[in-house]
Amino acid sequence: MLHALKSSLGMVGGLTLAAALSIAGTPSRSQAPGVLDAEVGQLNKPHASETVGVRNGSFVVAPIPFSNPTIGSGLMLGAGYLFQLDEGSDPSVIGAAVLRSDNGSQAAGAALNLYLHDNRWIIKTLFARADVQYDLYTGAGILPIRQDGVLGQIGVSYGVTPELSFGPSFRYLDTTITPAFAGLPPIPPPFDQFLEVEILNVGLVADWDTRDDTIYPTRGHALHVSASHGIALSGLVQDYNKGYVNYSRYVPLSDKSVIAARASVCAASAEAPFFDQCGLGTTDGFRGFSATQFLDLRAASLQLEYRHRFTKRLGGVAFGGVGQVGPDFGELDTGGTHSAYGIGARYRVSRKFPLDFSVDVSRNSEQENTLYIYVGQRF
Repeated sequence: MLHALKSSLGMVGGLTLAAALSIAGTPSRSQAPGVLDAEVGQLNKPHASETVGVRNGSFVVAPIPFSNPTIGSGLMLGAGYLFQLDEGSDPSVIGAAVLRSDNGSQAAGAALNLYLHDNRWIIKTLFARADVQYDLYTGAGILPIRQDGVLGQIGVSYGVTPELSFGPSFRYLDTTITPAFAGLPPIPPPFDQFLEVEILNVGLVADWDTRDDTIYPTRGHALHVSASHGIALSGLVQDYNKGYVNYSRYVPLSDKSVIAARASVCAASAEAPFFDQCGLGTTDGFRGFSATQFLDLRAASLQLEYRHRFTKRLGGVAFGGVGQVGPDFGELDTGGTHSAYGIGARYRVSRKFPLDFSVDVSRNSEQENTLYIYVGQRF
């Protein structure tokens, strides 16, 4: 289903439109994710079904609690219909979701993911409307802001082989940013040039995926590469470029344990609006910090996670990660090294799919504790 309108129309992190579809699958990769996309963008690629044909699908409706350091805690209600168009393809999904958090953030959206001709063709679409509140970290301190807007995405991938695919992606974003409530100071430079913008991102994505399962992988790897060009349609924003690479590796230790690792790098041009820049927790799924706390033109991170199944229903994880951001890859260390570690519990919510309800607690290098609640695995 929709893995929970995930991180706002750009980069805010957590559970979102994708979590509804997450009941029926695993997160998709949004094109040029930013603060808003991170909250609304991750749609799930479902696990194999036993029946073929639109009429033989499964319908799921579920309320899903969520929590993350960017938009707080709340509830998402998602509905999805999962069906398999041919025996050689992953199930397709139609889904919709709405969410609201305790800081006043709210979002709603719908998605359609189609897998055709033995996964030779994959079409993913998303439309969402969001009104999200989060903290903007400025040189003068933390300023609560409100970002609302409309986000639309479509991606078409062609499978050269069962493991390798590539294709174009398109993303439309029309967004407005204001102080979160009356009485706050105005948004300072250089952030004030992005207060009302309209952007079209045109990009190319490629995936090399050898995982044995897309929901709970135990072996193999997944390489995702995304590069896009942002075209300014209105506002003071200029055209800009952005690209990122995520490489995830899964190594089984036993029939109940697996080591998961992810290495990520991200780069954006100097013209990129702050909500589309690189950072910890934006494109890499890093836990421990708000997705808006460390933003810059370059970012790199490494994460490790030990996953163990105690019973068919219960599992647990231990994780840790380090990351850096900076104006250039040669200057990543100027902002210091940021790290976080933690533990988590997993509860298998489906007998048909290896899908977990996840609760994680992290502690970062600034001695702050953070609670995460979501559906599925972090990566």
